[in-house]
Amino acid sequence: MGIVVTCLASAAMATPAAAAAAPVAPVDVPLHGLGTVLPTDTPTLRTGVPIPVPGAPMGLTGHGEGKVQPLMLPQLPVTTGVPETLVSAPLPDVVEGQTGRAEVAAPASDVQATTPGAVLGSPLTLPRPESLGLPGVELPQAGFLSPTVTGALDSTLGLAQPQS
Repeated sequence: MGIVVTCLASAAMATPAAAAAAPVAPVDVPLHGLGTVLPTDTPTLRTGVPIPVPGAPMGLTGHGEGKVQPLMLPQLPVTTGVPETLVSAPLPDVVEGQTGRAEVAAPASDVQATTPGAVLGSPLTLPRPESLGLPGVELPQAGFLSPTVTGALDSTLGLAQPQS
């Protein structure tokens, strides 16, 4: 039974081969103060702080056929990574009378997002030959570009037996 639980925990804790390449500042949360309150070993929490990386503005060269180039608040792409997170807590007498550990892990993954944007058309049209080359007047068109977020999050739960 103990070998099966250990194998399952090892498989659950294995990180994917294509881990997130986004920059992350590692953080070990100090929980040692809980040792005075808890009758067992202190839990551990390892994670990181994602560092967002902005990209180049999107859509600055958009134009409509037969229209003046619209004024635009461009969308800004942002890439970041959700860091690998590991929470581990001791569980006494779980497997064959030894102290085991409960572990919850979330592997690292990439997240891409874009900020909202806006488009405002010009109230003038391109020059017209019937008006001797003068631009025409029209109602400006306005629109909003929605923000987006894409990514994949996953988590695993397992029990681990202490290494001897």
